[in-house]
Order: sequence, then C-alpha cells, then structure tokens
Amino acid sequence: MSSPLPIDRFITTPQGRLFTRCWRSDLLAQRAPIILFHDSLGSVQQWRDFPMLLAQASQRSVIAYDRLGFGQSDHNSTLLQSYFVQAEAEHGLAPLRHAFHIDHMILLGHSVGGGMALAAAAAFPDVTDGVISIAAQAFTEDRTLDGIRQAKSAFQDAGQMERLAKYHGDKSRWVLDAWIETWLGPAFAHWSLDAELGRIACPILALHGDQDEYGSSAHPQRIAAHAKTPVQAVILPDCHHMPHREMPDMVLKLISKFLAQLPAWQTFASASS
Repeated sequence: MSSPLPIDRFITTPQGRLFTRCWRSDLLAQRAPIILFHDSLGSVQQWRDFPMLLAQASQRSVIAYDRLGFGQSDHNSTLLQSYFVQAEAEHGLAPLRHAFHIDHMILLGHSVGGGMALAAAAAFPDVTDGVISIAAQAFTEDRTLDGIRQAKSAFQDAGQMERLAKYHGDKSRWVLDAWIETWLGPAFAHWSLDAELGRIACPILALHGDQDEYGSSAHPQRIAAHAKTPVQAVILPDCHHMPHREMPDMVLKLISKFLAQLPAWQTFASASS
C-alpha cells in the first residue's frame, strides 16, 4: 500500500492563519476525513508519522492543523481563557471545515486535544460520525495538575526550551505559558466536559494508558458516565501519556476496529431515536 502524500496549506481565520497538513487517501470522496487535534505543547510536526499510518490503516483522509499560536500557525496575542477547550470548535475547526468543504468528519485528539475533539463533537453533532480521544482530560484532576507542576520545574532547563523552539520558534514561551499558567490558574479549577459529553450524538472511543502521568483512568470513566452514546473506554496496560507513540500498532488496530463499526452503530442510533 502506497503512503499518502501530505499536502500543506494555510487557511485564514478571523484570529490569524492556521497551518494545515492533509494526508489524502484514494477513498477521500467516500469516507469522512479524520481531523486531528494536537496536545498542549504539540503541533502538526509532532504527530510524526502517526497521521500517515492512520490514513493508511483507515483508508480515510487525515487532516492535522496547528492551533493559533502553535507550530507554523500565526502568533496568538491573547491569553487562553478557561473555556479555550470548548472554544476550539469555533476558532479552529469551523474555519477548517469551511476551507476543506467537510460535511461529515471523524474527530481525534490527544491530551487536551482529546478534550477538544469531544467538545467539538458536541458543537457539531449532526456532522460528526465518531470521536476518538487519546489520553484526554475530561476534568481538572489533581494528578493532571501535579504532572504539569513537575513539567514546569523541568522546563527551567534551557535545553527543554530549545527542544520546544524546534517546533514553535519564537512562540515557544507563549506555548509553554498557555499550557502551564492556564491549567494551574484558579479559573480552571472547576473545568470539565460534563455538559459537552451529554450533547455528543456519535460513538466514542476513549483510549487511556494505565500509567498516564497527566490523568488517571477517571477520565475515560467520566467520559463513559456522562455520554449518552456508545462509548468504548480502553485502558492500555503499561502505557503512559503517549499511546500513539508507545504502542502505535495497538492504537491503530483499535481505531480501525472502531471505525469499521460506525455504520452499525449509526443504524442502531437511528433506530433508537
């Protein structure tokens, strides 16, 4: 099977330009594309080869983008607000859908990007066919905050900032502060996705490592408890916060199986409504 060639483009939003990369498959017109949401320090480049492998395994187009302030997208001149996870549906996904003429989609996100995928599925229930979260946070947990505090200490090392600058350039300090200061701020103390989970209208696959340093298994459990649609919550053994890097074959197998079941689930949902 040949590797899909990525296509890069910038799209314009009211806040600034967003960098996108699309891995196209031969079945582009027949199947809803998968849209990727990166983590708090992430970017298109940091997905590495996962989007290409995902496009091959799923036989769908895969689209990743740098959120405003990250990677190759424009600078973000504002501080993140306590509702930034939910707001990404409007600020990032909506203009991306318009630019790529997407009428149906699969949403997939890692870490805070997993939360964004879930929130976006709630914002666009009629056009989201499935949502996949990988190591997602669904609420503000002490374990998450402890992990961020440890990371804040580690980033006192200049070498850590240099590695971050490899992907974000002169936006690196903003990227780091947007993660640490937002999550550790008092306005974020009671944040959760509870309301959004109840509005999702498609099946959910929630993958989570049992050794995740940024969130316990309470997150996929909470997703399953608050969602009103079929949820597969899978706890991956001996796995930390990067399942798609630590065990890519297993993650791709689980995603492919989930996607293959979507038509049956959608038929069930229609019959039940």
